[in-house]
Amino acid sequence: MTDTPSTPSTPSTPVTVIESDVDLGDGHVLHVYDTGDPGTPGVEPLVVVWHHGTPNIGAPPRPLFEAAARLGVRWVSYDRPGYGGSTARPGRDVASAARDVAAVADHLGVGSFAVMGHSGGGTHALAPAALLADRVRGVVSVSPVAPFGASGLDWFAGMAPGGEASLRAAAAGREAKEAHEAAAAQVPEGEVDFGFVPADEGAFSGPWGWFGSVVGPAMAAGPAALIDDDLAYVSDWGFDPADIAAPTLVVHGAADRMVPASHGEWLAGAIPGAELWLQPGDGHISVLRTAEDALTWLARAARA
Repeated sequence: MTDTPSTPSTPSTPVTVIESDVDLGDGHVLHVYDTGDPGTPGVEPLVVVWHHGTPNIGAPPRPLFEAAARLGVRWVSYDRPGYGGSTARPGRDVASAARDVAAVADHLGVGSFAVMGHSGGGTHALAPAALLADRVRGVVSVSPVAPFGASGLDWFAGMAPGGEASLRAAAAGREAKEAHEAAAAQVPEGEVDFGFVPADEGAFSGPWGWFGSVVGPAMAAGPAALIDDDLAYVSDWGFDPADIAAPTLVVHGAADRMVPASHGEWLAGAIPGAELWLQPGDGHISVLRTAEDALTWLARAARA
């Protein structure tokens, strides 16, 4: 897709986000967010479970609230373990997101739903799609990381130096990753190239400056949850993307230097019937200019 994307807008009416906790019964708690049924006249309500990136908390994407209201979408989301109000779970794999989503949906009395995520959230959104096939009605994965060691993919090729160093440290194990994050904390902000392109900087000055409200709280307790995320990306995911049967859209910026577009292309080729929107000139954040269009696609696909 190369059409001019919609521009996210601020909701004309306030959206109330209800927060609650799910006790998993094993000493772990998940912190949950729910915008509730938008009550859009003539439109079947659709729950979309949002999966946040690394490092973010799980608050649902405010730049998409107005589009969601128009489409009859109810956002449900949660802090991944270790972030925000969710209990840490060191050693978790990507597949664990399926168990967590099932617990959240059950807690809210939700049967079936669609999933959507960005960056590492785009990767985690694939887990319920593969492992909860009877409940997932559609998938949008934006700027996702592909499986580590995926056949035919040069996994690190095209990554900016900062991101590559961080993920290579994760691939070397927890001790190396923890040492890397400790050293990175001493480097002045702005001196590490994580891969943002000029289009990304422009996106931060617009509606997607919203990320500032979810990154700070995510890092308030330190890098432990980020470390758990990165270790999960470079380990066995615990599922095969080829097992995803729901309608799937993969969206990636062709200029992305944080997670190169080759990752999204690989996943789109691995997931049966998946569509790929490769956005020329867009980076890791600016690609979200397509997010309203992608949400529209998801609403239609999930209701088909």
